[in-house]
Amino acid sequence: MKSLLLILIPFLGAILSALWPSNRTRPLFLPVFALAHTLLAFWFLTRPPGFDPAAWLAFDPLARAILPGVSLLFLACAVYAVSYLRLHPQDNRVFVAALLLVLGLLSAGHQARHLGILWIATEAVTLAAVPLIHFLGTPRAFEATWKYLLVGGTGIALSLLGSICLGYASLHGGGSGDITFTALLEHGPLLSKVWVLAAWVLLLVGYGTKMGLAPMHTWKPDAYGESPGIVGAILAGGVTSVAFMALLRIKSVIDAAGESVFASRTLLGLGLFSTLVAALFLLRTRDFKRMLAYSSIEHMGILSIAASFGAPGAWAALFHIWSNGLTKGALFLSAANLQRAAKSSSMDDVRGMSLILPRSSRIFVAGMFAITACPPFAPFFSELLIIRVGLGAGQGWAIGLFLFCLLLAFLGLSRIVFAVVDGRPRLKNPERIHLKETAGIIAPSLALLVASLWLGLFTPQVLRDAWSAALLQLFAQP
Repeated sequence: MKSLLLILIPFLGAILSALWPSNRTRPLFLPVFALAHTLLAFWFLTRPPGFDPAAWLAFDPLARAILPGVSLLFLACAVYAVSYLRLHPQDNRVFVAALLLVLGLLSAGHQARHLGILWIATEAVTLAAVPLIHFLGTPRAFEATWKYLLVGGTGIALSLLGSICLGYASLHGGGSGDITFTALLEHGPLLSKVWVLAAWVLLLVGYGTKMGLAPMHTWKPDAYGESPGIVGAILAGGVTSVAFMALLRIKSVIDAAGESVFASRTLLGLGLFSTLVAALFLLRTRDFKRMLAYSSIEHMGILSIAASFGAPGAWAALFHIWSNGLTKGALFLSAANLQRAAKSSSMDDVRGMSLILPRSSRIFVAGMFAITACPPFAPFFSELLIIRVGLGAGQGWAIGLFLFCLLLAFLGLSRIVFAVVDGRPRLKNPERIHLKETAGIIAPSLALLVASLWLGLFTPQVLRDAWSAALLQLFAQP
């Protein structure tokens, strides 16, 4: 029951912030409650609480392997939000409350051990993120919000249908229809194969839409491009992690039902297609915030590729969730600084940012090298591990295509980043530059970048143990 505090603490913060009268001091609720959440999550990481296998919500090994990283990312974004919201005079009541609500729902999603609870938490996160994406209130933000709702709603509907199919697979196989993951795993060999395959396809498309896998990725460029950088960071490093965690849990049931080959092949196919689509779009986009959206699509593909390689690949995927989340957070926050100063995110309007915002530009460039798997940052080590596992699994052709996509992605990312930071300053509205690089907007992105470096060079044993414990939960068949 202690783990429920990870859900209740952000919910309490959301209620208090919604009732708080002062627009100026309300953002302080974000770092206060985020810090409490992070301390508790890391306490459970080092001292995992016991849990009832039949519980619908619990801090089990898979939650332990992912949720502390999401909490750390949210803490950095929460600290950044205090300075960010001071630059925006509009009412921030809904924004602050919705951010904390998202954190609580992410905690519920990661701890969900019941297919229905998982679906409810994922749907609720989708709805809670709507006011965050629409916060700036521009026509393009309004359009992005509707696209996010329509595409995301379709994915959620398909995942609900898939959940029903999986429950019927249990009933058809002589089970009780219990859709807790413990019951589904125990009853796995008896599940109806036809309904299991139908459920997997629907759930893969449904939760793959929330991840942003191609071709279900169409909401990402608009949502990431038009929302505040804080929101993009949380969507890319937090919300997508819940959807991927859901696929890991569901795939363990599909494996138990004897359909692991089909599940792995579909994951591999979607993962490779996503990395290729993202790499091609990176070669043509001229917007550096949309660039981050396509990079997120690429890395969701990388996670899917890794998960298709069995237990060793899943371990590498858990490593990559952390490395991608920390690094992408640094990129989103530094990109937000550049955009606010330049009043544009297009490389057609923005040049020479290294002379205007030198610290943010350096973090942005370093983050680009980190996310493209340049050593010694964490993505280099996690992607190297994925390559080794793939070669060991006899998937040389897939790894060859994967490496080709990584090369294209590096060329696309570097083309945009260096165009923005180098050269003589050229801005859309040079007379409106007023952003100062204070500690409040620099320290969070720098801390995330340093954390990515530390994770790559000195991956702590407690994290390795947590990832290994998650594998025992996912791949130990009853």
